[in-house]
Amino acid sequence: MEVQTRVDVFEDIFLVFLALGALVGIVVIAYTLYNAYKYRDSGDRKAAEDAPTLGELPTGGSGGKKLFLSFGLSAIIVISLVVWTYGMLLYVEDGPDQNPEDGIEMEVEGWAFGWDFFYENGVETSGEMVVPADTPVWLEVTSTDVWHTFGISDLRVKADAIPGEVDETWFMAEEPGEHTAECFELCGFGHSDMDATVEVLPPEEFDAWMDEQLTMEITLEDENEERVTDGFELELEHENNDEFDEDLQFTYSDNEFENGSITIDEIEQGGPYELVITADDYEDVEDSISFTGPVDETYELVDPDAEDEDEEDEEDEEDEDDDANDEDEDGGDDE
Repeated sequence: MEVQTRVDVFEDIFLVFLALGALVGIVVIAYTLYNAYKYRDSGDRKAAEDAPTLGELPTGGSGGKKLFLSFGLSAIIVISLVVWTYGMLLYVEDGPDQNPEDGIEMEVEGWAFGWDFFYENGVETSGEMVVPADTPVWLEVTSTDVWHTFGISDLRVKADAIPGEVDETWFMAEEPGEHTAECFELCGFGHSDMDATVEVLPPEEFDAWMDEQLTMEITLEDENEERVTDGFELELEHENNDEFDEDLQFTYSDNEFENGSITIDEIEQGGPYELVITADDYEDVEDSISFTGPVDETYELVDPDAEDEDEEDEEDEEDEDDDANDEDEDGGDDE
């Protein structure tokens, strides 16, 4: 089923009103000129001629049938136009009648003075919205501080961003390109610069961009900045794993790493992840990763034996210093 964009709807309304307005204007002007010519004062008008006299309400001829017909046609046209326009505006308000899973959903959060975008798969961007072309985009708009209004003029979309409330709207861009999202509510000294880039990509390029956002590269090194290549295991688990239908827990062994590094691109849900690295010869590493965009992290694995040796060396050095101090004190007493 072909989906009309908001731009298409408003263009259709504009063209229909323009065509009807032009038609009515032509008819009225033509009829006015016709009557001006027909009832022109030629000086030889006959008394029996059907013409209105000064101060008399014209009947329109034939007992007012013409007048009744003109009022009737006008009423039918106006009512039909109102009903049709109302139906089109309902479509703009409710969106296309299709499964929302066929589009993408995201939250838009306004703040003084910028915009943040949260995709349903956990990816987050700030100051830039990236969407696929020819795909409905469903928005839930809110604010973290004061009243704002999110709008993209080129795509005929606008929604209030009010703290504590959510305003739902949608749009669809037919062609790839770049647009600007702006704030249309005076919200402070930075209002005029409160904008964001809206980049519309072909669907295949959007999928590639999204895959890039959900890419995690992990590198393991020892204290000498040399790659650790074996004897370890990496575990990742989403902090809200219980809230999802699929299991968001992943385990990677050392043989899946290449020279101590691994690129993980199989995870389709972003968000906060707990990372645990267990190793045979090193201390365990625990960390929390905010996987809302591309991640590139390097972790240093610490050898506990090396730490013990360092502590022993430090103790030996302290003992030597103490002995030296004692000798100095004894020498001073002899003097």
